[in-house]
Amino acid sequence: MLSKKVTELLNKQVNAEFYSAYLYLDFSNYYKDEGLDGYSNWYYIQAQEERDHAMLFIKYLQQNGESITLEAIDKPDKEYKAFIDPLNMGAEHERLVTSMINEIYAAAYEEHDFRTMQFLDWFVKEQAEEEDNADDNVKKFELFGSDSRSLYELDTEMKNRVYTAPSLVLD
Repeated sequence: MLSKKVTELLNKQVNAEFYSAYLYLDFSNYYKDEGLDGYSNWYYIQAQEERDHAMLFIKYLQQNGESITLEAIDKPDKEYKAFIDPLNMGAEHERLVTSMINEIYAAAYEEHDFRTMQFLDWFVKEQAEEEDNADDNVKKFELFGSDSRSLYELDTEMKNRVYTAPSLVLD
């Protein structure tokens, strides 16, 4: 049985992951409207990943006999003035999500909840990858995004990304 604090934080994370999916869909829509189909694809897939992360948290809570509390998902209220804006916002958002995962991990550690810590190990690794990818996207855009040919190449590279379901399996 999970502690009340850990359960609350896990429920909060469910909603944060769904918000992340909304945010990345908003980024995807922006890039689609701007004719950058590759960047749109990248964030569309990112949204799918975030939705799946939420579902993993839900499944974990259910497997531990806990109720799920779904809250309203806020509408993303971001304004984009330049193509790099969603990339910077995405990197910042990933750092926020990492801090939330770390908060849950710390609470589980305080409670000697080793099962939850083990469950979160995958997310800790995943967040490191997410931050690296987001930072890499920003760096590439800063280096090459101002040149139209290079931007075309970056967009083409982003178009090649395919969706892969999370490797964490809960049964």
